[in-house]
Amino acid sequence: MRWATLVAALAAVADVATAIQTASQTALPTRRPEDMDVNVTLPHVPSSKSAEIWDDFKHEATCKGCQSMLALLKALANFGEDVFVTAAQSICKLSKVEDADVCDGFMNLEGPTVQRLLKEISIYGRTSKLLCGAMLGLCNIPAPIPLQFALPPKNVTAPRQRVSGMTPIKVVHFSDIHVDHHYAVGTNTQCTKPVCCRPYTTSDEVGETQNPAGPFGDHNCDTPESLERSMYDAIRKVVPDAAFSIFTGDIVDHHIWSRSKKSNIDEIHASMQVMDKQLNIVYGTVGNHEMSPANLFPSKAYKRGGKEDIKWLYELVAGYWLKSTGQGTQKDISTIGAYAAKNPRGKLRIISINTNMYYRNNFELFHEVMEQDPNGQFEWLVRQLLSAEKEGDRVYIIGHMPMGDIDALHDGSNAFDAIVNRFSDTIAAMFFGHTHVDHFQLHYANYTARNFDSARVMSYIAPALTPTSGMPSFRVYDVDPVTFAVLDAVTYIADMDHPTFQTAGPVWSRYYSAKETYGALLTPPLTDPAAELSPAFWHNVTEVFEADEDAFNKYMVRKSRGWKPQQCSGACRDGEICMLRGGRAQDNCHKSKPDLHLRKRDGMGPAGTHDHCGASGIAMMLSKLVTEKRALERIEAIVDTEGARVPTPIWFPTPRPKKPKSTKS
Repeated sequence: MRWATLVAALAAVADVATAIQTASQTALPTRRPEDMDVNVTLPHVPSSKSAEIWDDFKHEATCKGCQSMLALLKALANFGEDVFVTAAQSICKLSKVEDADVCDGFMNLEGPTVQRLLKEISIYGRTSKLLCGAMLGLCNIPAPIPLQFALPPKNVTAPRQRVSGMTPIKVVHFSDIHVDHHYAVGTNTQCTKPVCCRPYTTSDEVGETQNPAGPFGDHNCDTPESLERSMYDAIRKVVPDAAFSIFTGDIVDHHIWSRSKKSNIDEIHASMQVMDKQLNIVYGTVGNHEMSPANLFPSKAYKRGGKEDIKWLYELVAGYWLKSTGQGTQKDISTIGAYAAKNPRGKLRIISINTNMYYRNNFELFHEVMEQDPNGQFEWLVRQLLSAEKEGDRVYIIGHMPMGDIDALHDGSNAFDAIVNRFSDTIAAMFFGHTHVDHFQLHYANYTARNFDSARVMSYIAPALTPTSGMPSFRVYDVDPVTFAVLDAVTYIADMDHPTFQTAGPVWSRYYSAKETYGALLTPPLTDPAAELSPAFWHNVTEVFEADEDAFNKYMVRKSRGWKPQQCSGACRDGEICMLRGGRAQDNCHKSKPDLHLRKRDGMGPAGTHDHCGASGIAMMLSKLVTEKRALERIEAIVDTEGARVPTPIWFPTPRPKKPKSTKS
């Protein structure tokens, strides 16, 4: 059967999808990977559907083209998981961007979830448009669905507290450590994989390469254990009196294509044991890399048990977190990967949220009818914030992905922003990671009038330890001991370009102070050590970036962690400033574009933009289908080949007879 006929049937007859699913479960001959790989013969049909889709892309009818592409993939998905995964591997290999084993690994891990997704969703529904918009920028992202429950009325008698002027306490913030426990000194730093410093091939082995990995790390590799230990040593030296630390997730390295549940458990245990030994109180959160497969966090409503269950991860991290969070948080951690803990120093609560439930690369979230509040986490968050408000406590919200980030789905970001605005007098600050770079983001009461007066809550986004997009970094905050307002944020880095970095080891130095650097640029300057870095302060900093190009360029260097800063002017500069003011993702001015690779090495993204922590092989495959005609032809050929093996009566069920029109007597 020809694909052009099939896609028309899929679009017109709702029963066909069910019929195809039934067909995929019939006793068809087993298809071996070698039968489905890159050797598929492409039929030369002048009016092929792939040509029509490609014509849509060329003439910018992009949403229509994306929906037609999803129809093609939906047909493929209905032939079964094995056929879909093998076809996805074939498209990845066709691109020749990644090695065959990387393609196979990515698709084996992600493919089953995406195959389920495609079988479930309708071609022209909201979820399909969301997928085409969020992943590829080919459809307008549907308008966010508001919160499905009412927020409690704002307590007008609880204004934002003034700083006390007392001696500040110190709080450490580190993120995205991505420790590679198989990092091998002397192996190739210029390998063919997304990250290097392992003996993948003979030419990568010690003594066989002209680009040997040093003992303390390389920008093309994840964090060696030596660099991990060095950071903890530096933290204890720089802030021996730290009140507590915040860790905003991502322990596991970037070898996503080769990971398993067991290897993740081993890596998390190893790093958490070191963290537990080196630091005192640590408030942590779950990063997207902690899950196996990476990024794919099912909600309680859709968890299916077995290998796709997630409780193993939450119970694993709970075993380490409870030392700092208290036994009372165990139930929440074990069920939703979140908690609310009271800090022993005073009236401060740390609320850790599981931001993976709003992450666009979490294909477990995509259903025909998507959950508006996965795991009920937003309702839970409101209860925690309301309790803190009633008790007069301040709150730090911590999470992995910033909720205004380009990776945040708009529905979740919009709901979160509404909650944050309601409790802006209670929330002292928010802390995130994920992007690997050093920046911030603001939430506003009014996004059509973003100014210092409407700035409500500040998100501090920490640079990473992993050196893949900059110098290894961590941050220290000066914090008011009564109001828990942030008074300063000081970033420390280990300069990998230092001549003794690989011999004597990393030297950690003070990179910059936010108050010293940006406070001096304001009119009037803000230099008082006891003054808060309020949301209004940070908005005024963005206005300096608008008016002073030199100040903005220096910010971009700091954002990159001092390595390969992005050149950014004109529309790029406008977009960057908009992103800083984009605590609600629909207002961050970002438009997704098809992406052709899995962040290969310094291809983990330009150092000044976004490191996209958590590459997706399926996202790369979708991009390939949009940007290269032969990839569409490959999928069409596989669909036609498989379709020819399915009996026609199964493909075309007898149409239901039309009901006669009623006539009025």
